[in-house]
Amino acid sequence: MIPVQFITQAYGSIDHETSALQALEGGCQWIQLRMKDCDDSEVEPIARRLLKACHEHNATFIIDDRVALCQRIEADGVHLGRHDMPVNEARAILGQGFIIGATANTIDDIRTLCQTDADYIGLGPFRYTTTKANLAPLIGLDGYRQIMQTMQDEGLTMPICAIGGITADDVVPLMQTGIHAIAVSGTVVRAAQPAQAMHDLIHAM
Repeated sequence: MIPVQFITQAYGSIDHETSALQALEGGCQWIQLRMKDCDDSEVEPIARRLLKACHEHNATFIIDDRVALCQRIEADGVHLGRHDMPVNEARAILGQGFIIGATANTIDDIRTLCQTDADYIGLGPFRYTTTKANLAPLIGLDGYRQIMQTMQDEGLTMPICAIGGITADDVVPLMQTGIHAIAVSGTVVRAAQPAQAMHDLIHAM
């Protein structure tokens, strides 16, 4: 699994597309386009341009939530939130040629998702973040340790990506819990030099 994922965010003069391009410039190889409050007519042209840019950088391009759009433009995959389309329904539509990620907040969520056809799980939030509305309960470092240990004890092998307010200082302690990847957004977009911030995160891994 690619160890650092970037989730697009609009911040100040930076729009979603620009944030993704900056992350690619910094060496990121996994971009998720997340434009929750926009309709497909606005998202699709951006998604098509970013799909092309990602493939020029040998990067994976994921679309948040929009299964039909993912299929239509032949993105690499889709990420589904806890209140989005069920994983197996999305798999029935997309088939096996697409990546499907799913969101979890607890070990019970993970147990359920391990019975589906998901390819990976985004587990969070690590700490408070303004990126996402209606935030689920925070997990924290101890929570990740406990969840990863329980997964090991129960033989659950789904790749886990930590998400939610993660900074460069969090990378090493989070990876030591046994997770497989981190997803970032604000810590890159709000940096003085976003591409450099992404580069530093990748090298911190």
